[in-house]
Amino acid sequence: MKAYVAVLSARFRMLLQYRAAAFTNSFVQCFWGAIKLMVLGAFYASAVEAPPMSFTAIIAYVWLGQMFFGLLPMGVDPEIQEKFNDGTVAYELLRPVDLYGFWFARTIAFKTSDTLLRALPLFVVAVWVLPWIGLEEWALSFPSLASGLWFAVSMVATVLLSCAIIMLYQIALFWLISGRGLQALMLGSMNVFSGMIVPLPLYPDWFQGFLEWQPFRGLADVPFRIYSGDIPPEAAFGEVVFQFGWAAILAVFGYGLLQRAQSKLVVQGG
Repeated sequence: MKAYVAVLSARFRMLLQYRAAAFTNSFVQCFWGAIKLMVLGAFYASAVEAPPMSFTAIIAYVWLGQMFFGLLPMGVDPEIQEKFNDGTVAYELLRPVDLYGFWFARTIAFKTSDTLLRALPLFVVAVWVLPWIGLEEWALSFPSLASGLWFAVSMVATVLLSCAIIMLYQIALFWLISGRGLQALMLGSMNVFSGMIVPLPLYPDWFQGFLEWQPFRGLADVPFRIYSGDIPPEAAFGEVVFQFGWAAILAVFGYGLLQRAQSKLVVQGG
């Protein structure tokens, strides 16, 4: 495990250098968060029936979605993509470590470093700046102690689930070379089914059965609703197990797929 921890640590510290770009992106996310709140606020104001989530829960859902947007599995590690383009992916097979674990550690650092830099400014704006400028009704409130603890555990599961999905994209490069088409296809599906566009409880009742069991729900819907208390602490255990379960299933599938891919590797360039 020391090798994988060292890889994660080194990659994480290297990616923390890109602070200006991350801070700039955080202001863009703040802008989109305000737009989403205005749209959903208008929806709630005109609703003829009581919506399935309180507007306080919606506020938490939106701001947390903007803070942790970078955790979504939107693309592969660009350095790994480059290795497939120039043929140096062959050198990855010579490392004295398990390739899946090595790439997984890199992917954790790749997703969490940028997200951390983006989330901090947004957190300050959502928690303290909005009340200061008179927009208390749009501010992010703190969760209860129990919900906060479950949220922290759920976010760990979110990171693992996101990285397991990204690993499938990266392993697919053994066959696709360029994964742009797959990523574009998955990006739209992931945004809809994770709840990043519209919170999942707001979808029609006939669709809820499918939404309840598909893995993308664990990327946003589960942790954000745990934070707000829309999923109460007594129900959070089952939801966290759901997240870890899907992360394990996708990781096992990805590991098996990688073993097959390594035996049929075709190097382009180099």
